[in-house]
Amino acid sequence: MSVYSKELSVPSRKRVELLSMTSQVGSVVSESKIKTGICLLFSPHTTTAIFTNENESNLLADIEEALEKLIPVGGSYRHNRIDSNSDAHLRGILVSNSLTVPIEGGSLALGTWQTIFFADFDGPRHRRVKVTVVGE
Repeated sequence: MSVYSKELSVPSRKRVELLSMTSQVGSVVSESKIKTGICLLFSPHTTTAIFTNENESNLLADIEEALEKLIPVGGSYRHNRIDSNSDAHLRGILVSNSLTVPIEGGSLALGTWQTIFFADFDGPRHRRVKVTVVGE
């Protein structure tokens, strides 16, 4: 069993931004030389998330709109008395800050339309994603 880890830099340019990171994660899997196993992605930030979905611009806009309806920016949240980003924390919890993807044949075993996204809900900021590849 082998383990390979790498930290990726993910800069965001807007307050809410959904960034494709499939190619960067795929490169880490290739570097690992692991052919069969799992790839774990983890964001050490409380106002971010990682998920898979289709990379289609209208769908991404729908995701942003749905999150805004569920958890509006500028809502009357208690945490906003300290730091005006409570909505970003709540969105991070809703979407999740980690993801596991199988590795088959030395590549990410994603579905036909699946893309790995990093979501920043409190940008723009310089973010990090920890990638760990485990397998043989």
